[in-house]
Amino acid sequence: MSGRGGFTLLEVLVALMILSLGGVALVQLSAQGLRLVKHSGDHQSALLLAERLTRDTPAVREGVETGQDGPLTWERRIAPVTTPDELRPPAGPAARLMALTVTVRWSPTAALTVATLRAGPAR
Repeated sequence: MSGRGGFTLLEVLVALMILSLGGVALVQLSAQGLRLVKHSGDHQSALLLAERLTRDTPAVREGVETGQDGPLTWERRIAPVTTPDELRPPAGPAARLMALTVTVRWSPTAALTVATLRAGPAR
């Protein structure tokens, strides 16, 4: 019966094992891709909120503010910065330099911080 063609049971089992390993790898790659897309979307939402909070903040007084925007929590800090002598005008009042820092969190382990300097009212 050596002339009979076909596959043995062992060959079929090996082929199914290889096929199932490939399928599992594809499912894992797809799940990882979806996680990365969600993380990227969360990061972009946090960046947009931080940019809006930074742009819409007049740097007139120091302090800390907190708030929530949907699933995002944020903290905004305004603190005075010592202006170096080289940046002070030779005559007239010197502008106050304020450090503005906005931190946005979207999970206990994920946060985004944006920091900038603003010129405040003259002293």
